[in-house]
Amino acid sequence: MNDKAIAFPNLGIQWNHIEKSFTIGGIEIAFYGIIIGLGILIGYLLAQQEARRTGQDAELYMDYAIYAVICSIIGARLYYVIFSWDAYKDDLWQIFNIRQGGLAIYGGVIAAVLSLIVYAKIKKQNFWLMADTGCIGLIAGQAVGRWGNFFNREAFGDYTNNLLAMKLPVSAVRSGEITAKMQEHMTDGCIQVHPTFLYESLWNLGVLLFLLCYRTRKHFNGELMFLYLGGYGLGRVWIEGLRTDQLILGNTGIAVSQVLAGCMVLLSAIVLVVGNIRAKKAKKVD
Repeated sequence: MNDKAIAFPNLGIQWNHIEKSFTIGGIEIAFYGIIIGLGILIGYLLAQQEARRTGQDAELYMDYAIYAVICSIIGARLYYVIFSWDAYKDDLWQIFNIRQGGLAIYGGVIAAVLSLIVYAKIKKQNFWLMADTGCIGLIAGQAVGRWGNFFNREAFGDYTNNLLAMKLPVSAVRSGEITAKMQEHMTDGCIQVHPTFLYESLWNLGVLLFLLCYRTRKHFNGELMFLYLGGYGLGRVWIEGLRTDQLILGNTGIAVSQVLAGCMVLLSAIVLVVGNIRAKKAKKVD
């Protein structure tokens, strides 16, 4: 395999020329950025459609999207940099270089929620209703955006020979993400790994389909948001455990996103149980 090849050998798929970027008029454009942008666009369109379905002012989401995108990119980058500080402390200008990846989705989610709290308060809107609407677009954007990792040859797990195993040239990946197990099974200068970006993309698609099916039966505002947080977190707990590029909490050896995902699952479960109990009681009173 050449340096630009990507293969899924057990599926009989191999692409020999997957570029990370292309050039127009002397300007290099990364596919990573294009995919992220596409995810944002699809997410926005879905959120706006959901707003119309529920009788909200769809234009509110156009205005919010501008703030959310800016805040989410900053939040995702800060989250990544904070937990990868050793890679940036000697060259601070690299903090602003996101062309090669380095965006942590949980940082983006946290920033999006915080910006929505402020936006909903300023616009005098129901935060929980807007959160239910926005999370449908958010999970759709995440499902698409994960494919940016495909072009960057990143966000993969350790060696595997399962059906979805992905084969990458060693020269195309960061050396720090190559484990002893990968080296042990290395052939022709290539590693074979868990395509965790693909696992997460498929998982997110499943969460999206569930939310789309369930949305007409929700019992209280905020329920869809916590279903999203719990559903996404549940998948992230096991997928994060497979990755070799985990963001570690200090010197603990614990993956920070795995801990956060677990906390989100627990919190969501509690809120959903309590919320549904209260909704049923309120319905009986009515």
